[in-house]
Amino acid sequence: MRPFESVVAEHGATVLRVCRAVAGPDHADDAWSETFLAALRAYPDLPDGANVQAWLVTIARRKAIDTHRSRGRTVPIDPLPEQPSPHGRPGGWERDLWEAIALLPPKQQAAVVHHHIAGLPHAEVAAVLGGSPAAARRAAADGIAALRRRYLEATP
Repeated sequence: MRPFESVVAEHGATVLRVCRAVAGPDHADDAWSETFLAALRAYPDLPDGANVQAWLVTIARRKAIDTHRSRGRTVPIDPLPEQPSPHGRPGGWERDLWEAIALLPPKQQAAVVHHHIAGLPHAEVAAVLGGSPAAARRAAADGIAALRRRYLEATP
């Protein structure tokens, strides 16, 4: 079994992309940390030959959903005054993309995140989500089509 730190180094960026897509950029770091804490606890029991990337992406998606749900339980406070960013990150096009992905139906969102963001083949997406590879391909294609429609509507 490989050292866990090499697993983090190899798959950390992919897990972060999944967390950003599902939980949004503001909560992605928390979801990423929760993912690897849960993975560290379960790693010794992972069977030899298991697909580590698919396993981590599945954990990341669930932790990001938990993070998203916990936002609904937070107590609202007065909004912070907005400050301009010299880097153009807050409110940039990336935020629009993450918000658009979050609005997709759950199956399309999961298929887009697992295939287009995490890079899993459709067969592995089907194994993670349940269903056939053709259904996973269709859900990912429908999700991308919905994102394109949303951006075409928003473009003047």
